[in-house]
Amino acid sequence: MTSVGVVKRAANVLELTLAVIKPDVVAQPLKVQEIKEIILQNNFYFIHSKILTWSKEDAGKFYAEHKGKFFYNRLVGYMTSGPMSAHILARENAIAHWRNLMGPTKVFRARDLAPDSIRARYGLTDTRNATHGSDSPESARREISIFFPEFNMDEWYRNEECNFRNKTCKFCSDKDIHVITDNDGCTS
Repeated sequence: MTSVGVVKRAANVLELTLAVIKPDVVAQPLKVQEIKEIILQNNFYFIHSKILTWSKEDAGKFYAEHKGKFFYNRLVGYMTSGPMSAHILARENAIAHWRNLMGPTKVFRARDLAPDSIRARYGLTDTRNATHGSDSPESARREISIFFPEFNMDEWYRNEECNFRNKTCKFCSDKDIHVITDNDGCTS
C-alpha cells in the first residue's frame, strides 16, 4: 500500500463510522488494498482495524432488523461465508463521506449514478455490494460496539479524538491504523 504520508489538520470534532469490506472482496487482497487506498486518499483516519469471520449468530444479531425479510437468509449466509475486514474510521462528517465513497447500496444504481464509487467498481450484486457503512451516529455507535466490543467510543472522544484532530498522524501499514507521530515515526 502506498503511503499518503503524514496528515496534519486542525478542524472540527471528528466523527466515527464503521466501514466493513465484505467477504468476496476480502478474498481478493489486491482489491482490499485498493479500497484502503481510496479511504486514505479521502483523508480518513483508521482508528481500529481487524479481520474477522462471523458465525450465523453474529450475523443474526447484526441484521436482526431484517429477520423475516426475503433476503435475510441470503445476507446472513453471505456475511458468514468468509473473513471480513472491519475498520473504525474517523474524519469530519465521516458517516456521510464514507457513504458517498461507497455509493448506492444497489450495485446497478451505483454503476449508473456513481460509477467511480466503491460499490460500482467492486460490487457484484445487491447483497455482494463490496462494503458496509453506518448510516447515522446512532447506528455507528451500535455497529462499532458489535464489531469492536473492546472499543469504548466515549473514552476515545474524551482521550484520543483531540490528538487525531490536532496532531500529526501517520498511517502504519504494519498495524493497519493511524498513529500519532513523534519525529516522523510511528508511535503507539
